[in-house]
Amino acid sequence: MATTNSVRAEYFRDRMGITERTLERCLAEALSAGGDFAELYFESVASTSISIDESIVKSASQGYSVGCGIRVLCGERTGFSYTNDLSEARLLKAARTAALIADSTSKTTIKPFVETEAPVLYPVSGIDAEIAAKLELVQRADKAARVYDSRITQVRAGFADEVRRILIVASDGTYAYDTQPLSRLSIGVLARDAAGQTARGSSGGGGRAEISYYNADKTPEYFAREAARQAILQLEAIDAPAGEMPVVLGPGWPGVLIHEAVGHGLEADFNRKKQSAFAGLMGQKVASEKVSVADNGTIANRRGSIHIDDEGAVSQNTLLIENGILRAYMSDKLSAKLMGIPATGSGRRESYSNIPMPRMTNTYMLAGKDDPDDILRSVQNGIYAVNFSGGSVDITNGKFVFAASEAYLIEDGKITAPVKNAMLVGDGPTALHYVSMVGHDLALDEGIGTCGKKGQGVPVGVGMPTIKLDKMTVGGTGK
Repeated sequence: MATTNSVRAEYFRDRMGITERTLERCLAEALSAGGDFAELYFESVASTSISIDESIVKSASQGYSVGCGIRVLCGERTGFSYTNDLSEARLLKAARTAALIADSTSKTTIKPFVETEAPVLYPVSGIDAEIAAKLELVQRADKAARVYDSRITQVRAGFADEVRRILIVASDGTYAYDTQPLSRLSIGVLARDAAGQTARGSSGGGGRAEISYYNADKTPEYFAREAARQAILQLEAIDAPAGEMPVVLGPGWPGVLIHEAVGHGLEADFNRKKQSAFAGLMGQKVASEKVSVADNGTIANRRGSIHIDDEGAVSQNTLLIENGILRAYMSDKLSAKLMGIPATGSGRRESYSNIPMPRMTNTYMLAGKDDPDDILRSVQNGIYAVNFSGGSVDITNGKFVFAASEAYLIEDGKITAPVKNAMLVGDGPTALHYVSMVGHDLALDEGIGTCGKKGQGVPVGVGMPTIKLDKMTVGGTGK
């Protein structure tokens, strides 16, 4: 199997003059006052963004950024400094700033560098395309949405991509490099009927893939039709009922509920600080035996996948919950050391100006054995939720509120009328215990997710099969 070792760190040496001598001097300076660990994180990002509104190009930009973040750990304390000037003098100054956190009683020896190797999950060359080709994708989406139905009155579409190159070196011998492509096509529409009632729909997708991805199955026309379909459907929807009832979640994007209500609660820093509803529950039952959840950064071309995390560790497939039993937390180097647990390659950061934290990659519920049609037939009166537009969660207790952007009534085991204004209310730990059926139709989202945590956003993926929750509170305006 090919590895990322085939793409080495000559980029930073040849383009920016970052030599091994510079790396060693900066690490030594960072540890000059003591400390347990020092790390240099170099980053170069080239990006493009295009948007059109009402068939008119509203913005088109290309950007480039470069910098280095320097971190020193001393016990639970972190010293951090960053610079966008990669001259050796500025790097050494930033290293001395990060060193201020250190305790001179702690001395660390810098280990010889060992280059990290990882399986190749996405293209690392030939990923750039002319901006005209990217604009064409957006224009195709705009056109397809408009011809879908005469009631589509407004269309906005956009395309954004980047090529991110990173180099991580650390006092523990880490020497890791990666090139990370990322792109996303998005479209939003507004529909209006003869009575003046309006409804919105949105769609999009992408991943760590070349532009040819958008000329295969998931074309601009595909996403445009999906956005338009959702908007037209909402024009015809009735008010959602309110109360406690069975809820069936469809496959794919509804996995965002797992991400928010469960995933964040399984990040190691929240558990180390006893801020999570799952703190202290390792090895205990936290869900129905039907529930298994994984965080997997090793799926080819997925938006949340990474060859290495932002601490230079190889990405992993981590089983978090197995048949209802809590098996692991997602951890970075600091949490793993302080908690005495395995590191899972989950240290991620938004950019060189941020410190890494335990973060999700692609988080999803594993497939079960139930037939999705049988799941629906088992419900006499309930809600079938297919898409969500937003939500919030309290990490300390797992309580969540999610807005369903596409949902239907289930009556006598059959999907009937579309509903609007449906809100799902509950808490993650409790909701997981009510999962009674899990389908065999696991699907991941289209590649649109960005996860926010402490002001930092990183690309992620979500997913799940069709599942049944025996009861959940549904907030609605109907009867």
